[in-house]
Amino acid sequence: MADWIKFMGTAGARFVVSKQLRSSAGTWCNMQGQNILIDPGPGTLSRCFSVRPKLNPEHIDAIILTHRHLDHSTDINVMIEAMTRGTFEPRGALFVPSDAIEAGNEPVVFRHTRNSMERLELLQIGKEFTIGPVRFTTPVLHRHPVETYGLVFDLPEGRVSFITDTAYFPELIEHYRDSDILIINVVFYEIPAVRQIQHLDLSGAKKLVQGIRPRLMVMTHFGLNMLHHKPYLLAQQLAEETGIPVKAATDGMILVLDEILNG
Repeated sequence: MADWIKFMGTAGARFVVSKQLRSSAGTWCNMQGQNILIDPGPGTLSRCFSVRPKLNPEHIDAIILTHRHLDHSTDINVMIEAMTRGTFEPRGALFVPSDAIEAGNEPVVFRHTRNSMERLELLQIGKEFTIGPVRFTTPVLHRHPVETYGLVFDLPEGRVSFITDTAYFPELIEHYRDSDILIINVVFYEIPAVRQIQHLDLSGAKKLVQGIRPRLMVMTHFGLNMLHHKPYLLAQQLAEETGIPVKAATDGMILVLDEILNG
């Protein structure tokens, strides 16, 4: 099968996660034969065995944690144990921000699990990383309460970017330019003016898609007010307003990259 991305969960922020209005499992990518798990939030392990077809954690080649918040990191230790058969068979690569493992900061990745990985790398601005033949970069530090990075995968068929949790700032457009598929965490329909919340809302997502102009934009990681306004309707609205195809991710949705990039 061609390269694909499976949205095992599309919940964003604490209330959708705590109520499990949508699954909070991570995102599983199969790229150039590599199985890459991004942000294994609550329920990722059980979700691997409930999706169809099932996904075997022992086949994971790398885990990427974009930041340490619970809705992104809760299952990281159990997923490491699952992929390394209880840590008895060290393998794979782990990519994390420094504050996810540093002493004195309540590390979210435990020492005994990270020691079972063959490779541990700290995410850094502008650095290129490899997972087998797959290359990705973390182009800019996002504006979020903890150390947070987005991801840009340069694949033979095109560029796939993940803009994870962040407040909007104009420089994001330049750092994610030339993205063919742009996956954006859109937590809010509208951020209340009286609150300083470092997340994207629909207007911020619209600015990004207008500036970057990908071949496809996918919204995910929805909060309560996004769900209230029905993400699939908002995706249609954005597509009409920008002229760019827009999808609203659903739990279990699969993007087959070849169909989009070479279709």
